[in-house]
Amino acid sequence: MSEDEVLSPAPNALPATSGPLKTVTVGTTQYTLLGTAHVSRESADDVNALLATGEFDAVAIELCAARHHSMTQPDAMGEQDLFQVFKQGKAGMVAASLALGAFQQRIAEQSGIQPGAEMRAAVEQAERLTLPLLLIDRDVGTTLKRVYHSVPWWQRFGLLSGLLGSVLSRQKISAEEIEKLKEGDVLEATFSEFAAESEALYTPLIRERDRYMALRLAETAPPGRYHNVLVVIGAGHLQGTGEHLDAPLPQAPAEERKTLEATPAPSKIWKALPWVVSALVLIGFAIGFSRNTDLGWQLVSEWFLINGVLSAGATIIALAHPVTVLATFVAAPLTSLNPTIGAGFVAAGVELYMRRPKVRDFATLRNDVTQLKGWWKNRVSRTLLVFLLATIGSAAGTWIAGFRIAGALFGGEV
Repeated sequence: MSEDEVLSPAPNALPATSGPLKTVTVGTTQYTLLGTAHVSRESADDVNALLATGEFDAVAIELCAARHHSMTQPDAMGEQDLFQVFKQGKAGMVAASLALGAFQQRIAEQSGIQPGAEMRAAVEQAERLTLPLLLIDRDVGTTLKRVYHSVPWWQRFGLLSGLLGSVLSRQKISAEEIEKLKEGDVLEATFSEFAAESEALYTPLIRERDRYMALRLAETAPPGRYHNVLVVIGAGHLQGTGEHLDAPLPQAPAEERKTLEATPAPSKIWKALPWVVSALVLIGFAIGFSRNTDLGWQLVSEWFLINGVLSAGATIIALAHPVTVLATFVAAPLTSLNPTIGAGFVAAGVELYMRRPKVRDFATLRNDVTQLKGWWKNRVSRTLLVFLLATIGSAAGTWIAGFRIAGALFGGEV
């Protein structure tokens, strides 16, 4: 890039905007970056006004394919095979996405402004003007996973509880929270309290996405392909993304992009831990029977009782079907000894069989999950709760029963 190809104010020909507007010129292509507020009618008006000038031949927006699909297809959840969601281990991500959607709905109800209105305006105007629409943000599920893996394991509970607390609380959203949303999206607002003090969170949530969006522009709108690209991004990403565009980008942006899409693999220790625990429990049974048959049966019965009761009890909290509760009680002690299948998967499968979600459950899902009781009322969200709570109950039962076995064998009765 030559010295005159620097970050500079937008041309005078463009209308004044409520948000910051900067241009980066690379070769024969100009990238016009509009910094938007995700909760602002003015930002949507800015998008409409800029595209009405006819100066742009492509539009790039801060959305991934999943979020774009969710925005343009409100009933997208109904297209998913819930059984495959559980089988592929995506239940947590789906639940988190629903919770974030509930937070968005609360904002819309309390402020009268639908978050992401400027992105919706960009999508609609691009379609109306038949302009290419470029989705440049990283997949929301990938970002959530990288955020989760960026913090030490002992801090993850606080992170998850903070997420759930912020999205499920029925308290009125404060002016401060609305202001945070004017700088970033729902993800950033939800984690802002943590990210402000944590470099580990700031990197995957903000810095990586700045770089990712610049790389996606280099891939989908390389210099020379378009004359002027309107890039609609949150104001909090304007500086970082602009700086990356202003600097020489790699010749093969796809390779670096893939590194930013990779989900950190669990450590070998965490992968091996379930097998180690299962082996230790079985060894404990063997030691118990070798010492005394009664002791052996006592350990086995306590393992089944503790694991079964805690996992089944957790499904009761989710108001699972009685058959689901019974099946979980029987399955949890067995699945805890077989890391290839979890109690939550069995519980969710039985719940789906006994209470298959109906069309209206998918139709009202987004609205139902905006209230705490709605998670229990809707069959889709309740099945997610059954899965998550059964999994947590079984995990608790495994450790409690495991320590009890160890105590009985090596420390006397506990």
